Amino acid sequence: MNFEYFIAKRIATAKEDKNSISASIIKIAIVAIAISLVMMLVAIATGFGLQQKIREKVAAFNGHIQIYNYDSNQSDVSVTPISINQKFYPDFKEVPNVKHIQAVAGKGGIIRTAKTFEGVIAKGVGKDYDWEYMDDFLVEGVLPDYSGDRNEDILMSSYMANRLEVKVGDEVRAFFLKNDGGDIPNQMKLHIVGLYDSSFQEFDASYIIMDLRHIQRMNKWSEDQIGGFEVFVDDFDQIQETGDVIYNSISSDLNSQTILEKYIFIFDWISYFDFNIVLIIGIMILVGGINMITALLVLVLDRTPMIGILKAVGNSNWSIRKIFLYNAAYLIGKGLLWGNLIGIGLLLLQQQFGLVKLDATTYYVTEAPVYLNPVHILLLNAGVLLVCLLMLVIPSYIITRIAPVKAIKFE
Repeated sequence: MNFEYFIAKRIATAKEDKNSISASIIKIAIVAIAISLVMMLVAIATGFGLQQKIREKVAAFNGHIQIYNYDSNQSDVSVTPISINQKFYPDFKEVPNVKHIQAVAGKGGIIRTAKTFEGVIAKGVGKDYDWEYMDDFLVEGVLPDYSGDRNEDILMSSYMANRLEVKVGDEVRAFFLKNDGGDIPNQMKLHIVGLYDSSFQEFDASYIIMDLRHIQRMNKWSEDQIGGFEVFVDDFDQIQETGDVIYNSISSDLNSQTILEKYIFIFDWISYFDFNIVLIIGIMILVGGINMITALLVLVLDRTPMIGILKAVGNSNWSIRKIFLYNAAYLIGKGLLWGNLIGIGLLLLQQQFGLVKLDATTYYVTEAPVYLNPVHILLLNAGVLLVCLLMLVIPSYIITRIAPVKAIKFE
């Protein structure tokens, strides 16, 4: 093996005519491997990044799993309350994948200004609300604080604020229908303290965040009655399994639903990204592999006299084939090195500066998101190297067809 490796290294490092055909073919093969890896890195990082961003935005307004009254119509408007005094609240200790649980309630209404009006869904939250996601979406003002006395501060989307022609610091009048069907709606003045932009128009056009206690008051609920619970999980990949465990853990008068079930059309759409990623990886590996096969055949042709000499001194066909496979592995490794440097560099630039923009109405994000996972990168590099080498095993069989006497005379 040491002899084979030494010969392969000599071939790889030998000085060649820069204008020769073999040198040009080998350079093209290295460039093809590098470009293929760049394409695969971009496909994986942006594909998974887009999936992750969409998941986060849907979860920001719904949690990963919702718990509500079994008789509820499953809409975002809370009609039948449930008690906040549950064995799983405030800590769902029975399910290890649960990260956080919070009490919420929703109420439909209308916000009116002097010039126009908009229908809204007021999401009532309390002091247990996790503001992590909304903090990322905040574009102006501050987040409301509901840990003290009940107040009229609200968080509104910049999309809705533009349609209503209002800004941070303004007061707006809101009207909410009564649950008992009364003719006179509940009226109140709301104070805009912050604007958010999730780039998810389905949510931005509807949701405002307000104090949960206002919804309890308007619905004539007691302090321990809420619309439902939102549950956040640590591992999104285990959300369906966690949802099943939660469903079996709660009382029979409660129901639960994951966001995969509630927004099935969105998650069915982003699941196609996985197929696209696999397709791109397959095509790029095929392109890189074909270029490496061409380079290998050129190497064999270029080194035919050396093959004849090695056979003449007693080396086996497999031993000589391994020499060229080692050399091919070196060339693939060189292409992978450049591919990683260029691909990861471009992705880091996108991550920091957001150079590539996207249409938010189609992709729910304003710029191509990037998710860099070292495990994905290592597995991709190892997979490309292994698959390309396996593709070269059969073409290297041509070496066994070379006769030593003819090879030594070959020019």
